Parts: sequence; C-alpha cells; structure tokens
Amino acid sequence: MMHRFVPLVLALAALHVSAQTPTLQPGDYIAAVVNQDVVAASEVVQRTEKLRQEARQRGEVMPETAGLRKQALEALIEDRVLVTYARENGSKIDEAELDRVVANVAAQNKLTMAQLRERLRADGTDYKSFRENLRDQMMTERVREREVQGRIKITDAEIDAYLDKKRAALEQGGQINLAQVLVPVPDGAPASVVEERRARAEAALARIKGGEDFGKVAREVSEDSNKARGGEIGMRPADRLPDIFVAAVKDLKSGQVVPQLLRSGAGFHILKVVERQGAASLTQSMQTHARHILLRPSAQLTAEVAARRLAEYKRQIETGQAKFEQIAKANSEDGSAEAGGDLGWMGAGGFVPEFEEAMNALPLNGISAPVMSRFGVHLIQVLERRTVEVEMKQLRDQARAALREQKYDEAYQEWVKDLRTKAFVEVREWLD
Repeated sequence: MMHRFVPLVLALAALHVSAQTPTLQPGDYIAAVVNQDVVAASEVVQRTEKLRQEARQRGEVMPETAGLRKQALEALIEDRVLVTYARENGSKIDEAELDRVVANVAAQNKLTMAQLRERLRADGTDYKSFRENLRDQMMTERVREREVQGRIKITDAEIDAYLDKKRAALEQGGQINLAQVLVPVPDGAPASVVEERRARAEAALARIKGGEDFGKVAREVSEDSNKARGGEIGMRPADRLPDIFVAAVKDLKSGQVVPQLLRSGAGFHILKVVERQGAASLTQSMQTHARHILLRPSAQLTAEVAARRLAEYKRQIETGQAKFEQIAKANSEDGSAEAGGDLGWMGAGGFVPEFEEAMNALPLNGISAPVMSRFGVHLIQVLERRTVEVEMKQLRDQARAALREQKYDEAYQEWVKDLRTKAFVEVREWLD
C-alpha cells in the first residue's frame, strides 16, 4: 500500500456509484434490488455503453450486447453491495471534510464552486446527489482498506522465505550501471507510429553495432531525462531496476550492448552495461527521496485526461515554465500537496509496485511519464537516493509490507465475494 498517501478524492471509478436510491424516470425500470438500494435499468444501459467504448479503445472484439449487459449489471450490483455495506459499517464523513473534497474536485477541473454547480446541472446531475456520491466513495474506500488489510495474514515462515529469496537474488545480481537509448511510444499509438519509432530505434542500434559511441547516439536519439549523460542511469542494485532490464543484461559483461531492442510500456530501449559491481548486502537498503503529483480519475476527469494533464505539467516543468512543487501544491490530490508533493525518504516496499517500479527506473531529478496506480495517476520525480544500514526488525517489516501487497488483490476479491454472498440481491426479469 502507498502508506504515505492521504486520499482527498476517492473516486476510484467514475461517479456512477449511486449515492441514493435512484429516482426512476418515466419508462425506466428496476433492474435489480441490492440490500436497501436498487439498480435502475437506465444505469445498466449507461454502463453497458461504457464497457463497449472501453473494449473498442482496447481494440477488442465486441462482445454480444446480452453479454455486455450482464457484465454491466454485475458490476453495478457489486458497486451497490460495497456502498451499502460501507454506509452501515464505515466511519462517517463530516460535512467539513466533504466540503474540502468537493472544493478540490472543482479546483482540479479549474472551476469555481458556482461553475461546478452549473456543470453538474448541465450534465443532469443533482448537486446534493453529487456530494453524497463522493461521501459514499470515501466511506467505501476506507472500509475496503480496513477490512481487506485485516484479512491478510503474514507468517514468520513466509517472511523468512521472502528474505531468503531476496538474499539469493542480491547475491546473484549485484549492482549494475546501465545506459539506455529510449525511443518512446505514446500510449494507444497507431501501428504506423509504432513502426516509425521502431525503425528509429533500429537505426540507432545499427549505428552502435557499427562502432559509434553509445553515449553520442544516446545524446542524439534518446528521449529520456538522462540523455545528457550519454544515457547512463547510474549504479543501482539489480533489484531496483526494471525486471525486463535485468533479464536482458544478465549474461552481459561491462561494456557490452544488448543485441536487440527491448520493448516496454514506455517504448523501445537499447541497453548497455556500463559497469557491474559485487552483490549488495541484504542489510543495506536503498532509500529514495521522491515527490509526486497525483490526479484521481472521476466522471469529470477520466484517466486518459488526467494522464494528458500530467504530461503537460511535465512539459512545463522541463521547459522551466513552472516548478514541480508549485504545480503539486495547486493540483495534487493527496496529503503531500501542501509540501509540494514531497513524500520524504522511503525504502523498498513503501509504495505500491507500479509506483515503485516507475520511481526506481528514474535517474536523479528525472521525471516519469504519467503512472497509473490504484490511487490514481502520478507524475513522479526522484530527488535523492541513499544507502542505509537496515536493522533486522526493519528488514522484516519491509518484507511483511511487500508480502501484504502481493496478497492484496486476492484478499480484496475474496472480501467482495463474501459480501456479495451475504447481500440480498434480486435481479428483475427485464434483463432476460
């Protein structure tokens, strides 16, 4: 779990989680009754269309409408099961806290409160329902974290096995200084763009194989923040590098280049082993001082729009138009905003894996591309790194945190399944 993040807007999905029993409009029907709440047929239609659009964006074959409707109804039933449980068992959200959340939503959309009310009115959303919707989501998130974490049990034997595995990996991997040439590929890029970027990377690899200096090619071609240093990432323990990098260079010696391109979510990579050092000690830990800007997707701010907004923030920071901490203070949606997004020093396992993996791949002062986690979309910057001696108690605490994270998704699914089994659910005939 990302322990240091204090959520402000817990809109983990779009604001389709009903805050109150929907008022059925003429011609609408009840699709399902869930505990003391209902799912309207119109909601199923809207969710079905949303699923269809998402499938289309992923380039997937469109499922049959009946299958999509069933998916949509099940998702809405799950929403209701969670929110009705949270209302009965969650901590109450006071009006002052809710006011701050609503104000933050308005600020993120660059709206005044009056403009937010007008936007909601134009979208056919009642302001009171909007507030209650946010309240439900906040309660649901808090109940989810409390109860799922309570289900996860970590034994001493599991911690011992985890540390033994990590110790073996460190003894084999040691520390590596890599250099890279990165030719990025935008998310969702069409095939023509992907092939154009591949050809550019292949041409750079051919130049290196032909004898040109790797650093010279990196400075001319690479599009990452360490290009000025000839692509050098810097000396790091193998377990602090992306797995794909470690696997690609495991049999290479200092000075050798991976003979083929690597493809990752970021684009195409050309890697060179600059230097290898002996294995790191398990009782030494790399800590990172990082900061971030967090945007939380909602009905008013989709994940795609949030990522584009963060990419624009990155451009402004890198061109000197704005400072990272200023943008974080004005826009970030977690408790670190007031400190300019500063997360302090954190060791391995302190952040969710997707955040930590992106952070570990950054050079000092490097800024990531937008990174998606279960908390939202992040822009990450690494400020400092240091190696510290770790006491055995702290080492075991880190192992326990990492194991909890590994078990989280399974525990969450089991929790939802249990709630669904205990809930009163009546599906109406209209769907058939």
